[in-house]
Amino acid sequence: MSLTGTLDATATDDGVTFTFTVENTGTDPVELQFSDGQTHDVIVLEDEDTEVWTWSEGRMFMQMLQQETVAPGDHVTYECAWEDPAPGSYVAEAFLSASNADCEASAQFSV
Repeated sequence: MSLTGTLDATATDDGVTFTFTVENTGTDPVELQFSDGQTHDVIVLEDEDTEVWTWSEGRMFMQMLQQETVAPGDHVTYECAWEDPAPGSYVAEAFLSASNADCEASAQFSV
């Protein structure tokens, strides 16, 4: 299983938009299996170790099994937004919430 992740963090006047792309760089399809409605998560760190925001915190996800197939050379994209962050420099870490596959990515950004 060959998954490669990239994370883009785009700061605007309204907040920061995160775009997490998971690409299948292998030669076989990858079937991602999720145990609930959560497909990914994004954590924002200040000073490289102090967690200041987590996308999934306070959210409820539907209790349902779901799956998504990523063909070789194809990708899936997940987006979320952090509204009204404090000014500063941060590191965002995104990861796939699949029960059968791992994929992570990180990005540095400033607000």
